[in-house]
Amino acid sequence: MASSDPDKLISKADKLTKLSLTRWTADWKTATGLYEQAAALAKELGKWSEVADFYRRASELYTECGRSQPASDALAKGARALEDSSPDVAIQLYIDSSAILEEDGKEQMAFDLYRAATSVYIRLEKYTDAATILLRWALAADKSNATHSQCKARILKILFNRFILKKTSAIIVHLYAHDFQQAEKCHNDCCQVEAFLYSDQNRAATKLISAYTDGNVEEIKLAAQSSIISNLDHMIVRIARKLPTGDVSRLKSTTEEQEEPLDEDDLT
Repeated sequence: MASSDPDKLISKADKLTKLSLTRWTADWKTATGLYEQAAALAKELGKWSEVADFYRRASELYTECGRSQPASDALAKGARALEDSSPDVAIQLYIDSSAILEEDGKEQMAFDLYRAATSVYIRLEKYTDAATILLRWALAADKSNATHSQCKARILKILFNRFILKKTSAIIVHLYAHDFQQAEKCHNDCCQVEAFLYSDQNRAATKLISAYTDGNVEEIKLAAQSSIISNLDHMIVRIARKLPTGDVSRLKSTTEEQEEPLDEDDLT
């Protein structure tokens, strides 16, 4: 009997969104509530694909009502429900949830969604994807800073710091994935942003990159345990403590090979 409950709720919700001779306007508010109830029941019954579908439908109805925050929240609920059983689906729901807020100019409301998506990516050992989300988070923080220029100084400082921290976190994630080339590229790109270039976080990242370039394991460990890096999100601190993750001696030899040899006959 219980297994039919979600279907009954969905059927009732669908009827509320369709016009008829006796219903001239759709009852979006009641329908969205029924979809969310159906999703919660589907979760209890372990019908994971239905959980995602029902929360998506609820989100769509909220969007049709012009309510971006509840639309985003519905997808976030679905993502949290699916993190363990269907992590890839959960990530997509987090991303879609944040996209709704971004489109509505509410990037600052999506920060917890970026964090959740990054955490799941790291758990799945998809470090490049995790770094991509962190950079997206940094851009959102930067945009929030620019858009809300009338905010109090304290709020601007928080957004500024989040922007810097996400840039640094992305570099560490690339290093953890033993992708030094991408980490170095990320660092160089970040240094094009003045706010990052003159930050304490950049100094910490530069020490880490330099230690990798020198192939110095002890210096890498020391740089990864700096107080600056220790103030990053706990999931980033946890992987930073495990650096280096591969043979860094090859990086030194590769760097030396790339250096142009001195031509003693050319004194210009």
